[in-house]
Amino acid sequence: MSQDKPNYEKVDGADLLIAIVAASYNQALVDALVKRTTQGLKAGGVKEANLRIVKVPGSGEIPYAANMLALSGDYDCIIGLGVVVAGDTPHHEVIGHSTAHALQDVALRSEVPVINGIVVTNTRLQAEERCKGDLDRGTEFAQAALVMAQHRIQMGDRLEQVDAEERAKNGGQEPFAQN
Repeated sequence: MSQDKPNYEKVDGADLLIAIVAASYNQALVDALVKRTTQGLKAGGVKEANLRIVKVPGSGEIPYAANMLALSGDYDCIIGLGVVVAGDTPHHEVIGHSTAHALQDVALRSEVPVINGIVVTNTRLQAEERCKGDLDRGTEFAQAALVMAQHRIQMGDRLEQVDAEERAKNGGQEPFAQN
């Protein structure tokens, strides 16, 4: 992971509904990520009542829960949080790649942004630096969620406008309605 930190635009999260799916494996590290992420969301204005945290066994289960939450239509953004540390096998690579692909798929199919907050590292020390230390990926995940939730709302409004314009042109029919 890069040590470069992006500058995010300020977003008012007061009306945003955010879900966090958190793995239970490497719990102390994930709990630190959850804490920093929720602090970042609250600093952005997200109300406690508008946050939902769902715990799953491990990082491999995050995409399923994220998909179910996205399909509910209740959330402006979903954040998946997990920690996978390399061991003696390439399992961490399998989990890292498969969950990244699955989370992107959830976002694209559901049109709900999904932030991939699954930290994959070679050592526990690297994971601690990202979850508890100065690299602070939790705050970054929160900021990314705020920005993407705002984009979802703005772009969704525009797509609804385009859809309404197309219906008006088609005499009230759905733009791609089949006869």
